[in-house]
Amino acid sequence: MARFRIPHCRAALLLQETRGQALLEFAITLPLLVVFIVGIYDFSGAFNQKQKIAQAAQEGAIIAGAQPINDIRSSGSSAPTNPDSLLPVVTAVFNSLVGSGVLSSGTACAPPGSVSGPGAGLAALTWTYTMSGCDSAGDNLIVTINRGWACGNGGACSTGPPVAVGTTVTVSYPYQWQFNSMIQLLFPASNGYSSPTVTETATVHNQT
Repeated sequence: MARFRIPHCRAALLLQETRGQALLEFAITLPLLVVFIVGIYDFSGAFNQKQKIAQAAQEGAIIAGAQPINDIRSSGSSAPTNPDSLLPVVTAVFNSLVGSGVLSSGTACAPPGSVSGPGAGLAALTWTYTMSGCDSAGDNLIVTINRGWACGNGGACSTGPPVAVGTTVTVSYPYQWQFNSMIQLLFPASNGYSSPTVTETATVHNQT
């Protein structure tokens, strides 16, 4: 049986081509692998922040539902612009986010921030607190408190004679993608992704 031998130079050339092909495949797949890993980390971070904001909203709602309502009406007609009973609610939300690491303890923002409200119509007992400069990006923490949430006999809120009257606390804060910097590093022409605002709401019955 005849045996064929590959010349030494030919074998070396084939080996170099194989190594070159492997390096090329590695160079192509490495950025995609990095994006995939960082993406998993980033989306898990966003979900984690969502859970923490939901917890802060729940803590604020529990405190708000226990607050007296005699200071949200002035002379039985219009509500004050900054009720004292809502300040502990905003502070509780802020402290919860600091304790969970969503906000830094050395942040420039602090409760209660700027206040807008009360609203009109169905939002007549709604106040919004905006705390600015809560991180290096200058993001705002927004806490909206509605002490006039009600559900009627038909199940639709704020219609008919109320069966349940409660308080809703809504907390909104942006999530900064770590993925953005990686996208812009791998693809310099990309602007990355805009920071989504995570919003969570909790509702409790008024106890007073």
